[in-house]
Amino acid sequence: MSETVLVADVGSVRILTLNRPEARNALGGELISALYTGLVDSDSDPEVRAVVLTGVDPAFCAGVDLKQAAREGEAYFRRHREEPCVQQVARMTTPVIGAINGATFTGGLEIALGCDFLVASERAVFADTHARVGVLPGGGMTARLPGVVGQAWARRMSFTGEVIGAAEALRIGLVTEVVAHDALLDRAIELATAVTEVPHETMRTMKRIYREGGEPTIGAALAVEQAISEANRPDLGMLEDRRRAVTARNRDQL
Repeated sequence: MSETVLVADVGSVRILTLNRPEARNALGGELISALYTGLVDSDSDPEVRAVVLTGVDPAFCAGVDLKQAAREGEAYFRRHREEPCVQQVARMTTPVIGAINGATFTGGLEIALGCDFLVASERAVFADTHARVGVLPGGGMTARLPGVVGQAWARRMSFTGEVIGAAEALRIGLVTEVVAHDALLDRAIELATAVTEVPHETMRTMKRIYREGGEPTIGAALAVEQAISEANRPDLGMLEDRRRAVTARNRDQL
């Protein structure tokens, strides 16, 4: 496993930690591959009964690596299609708890939305900056965010790129709990351990009910999002300038 994703086990809980802190855990090529592999391997391991997904401080995940996307062009987006780490989070048959330790932006927010539920550090912040950087969502933002926070809040976040703090995220239902930063991982492991105490097949079937019960609505929304996103590819030459502008605007949160 690449060191861009750290893997540790606590009993039947698998901890996957995004480890590219110098880039705010942005989804570079190596991290995409490592995260996809880590998720697939965890889901196929009978000893893993729950997964905790987190990041090395100061961020959970800043989303698409716009520097790499601008440099590599279509090859970068092809890697996402070949190893769809963002979508794989939501496809897991194993329960996934997101331990949100810091900035969770755009593609990082899509990863978080694929988790079954989120626990946040007091330092966590959230934003959908797709529109501001000129990249349309393709990882489930418009399909999943409205179901979590409601249509109005989802549109507000996507249209404005507004940064939402942990307390506001709790109020609107994006996260289930906010804890002291130093207590985050322990709390997430505690909740994941409670999940593992349920009989394995019962838990897998419970998750299947939730996933498949919402699939008609989410599946249709995903299809619309992906079709429109594919038909409206961004001007890759502009990505780096837009990234710098957004980074400057949100410097305190990143």
